[in-house]
Amino acid sequence: MNTAYLVVGLVTVAVNAFSGIAAMTRFEPIMRTLRPALQKAGVRESWLVFPIGFLKVAGALGLLLGLLGVPLVGTTAAIGLILYFVCAAYTHLRVSDYSPSSSWAPASSFHSRSPP
Repeated sequence: MNTAYLVVGLVTVAVNAFSGIAAMTRFEPIMRTLRPALQKAGVRESWLVFPIGFLKVAGALGLLLGLLGVPLVGTTAAIGLILYFVCAAYTHLRVSDYSPSSSWAPASSFHSRSPP
């Protein structure tokens, strides 16, 4: 298995698992940033357990199964996570939420630092 594939896969699993568990448990350090973003996007805080947290944790577990040798589950989980994040970005764009806590902030910050 390609080392880069494995590293990127495991980092994706870890980040989505942490994010999903933090959402489901309403981990306070994360909620300080997340609450204003949820309010601006018009998403109810009760959705943090299901569907938001559940989908992230399920996606992380599916990706892990894919890395362990169940390719159809891994591929399905990857597609599900992509759809989840596309919908999250649309939800923020729909209400003109361009705040740093929005889902595309890391990508836009890398883009702004790239050489011309």
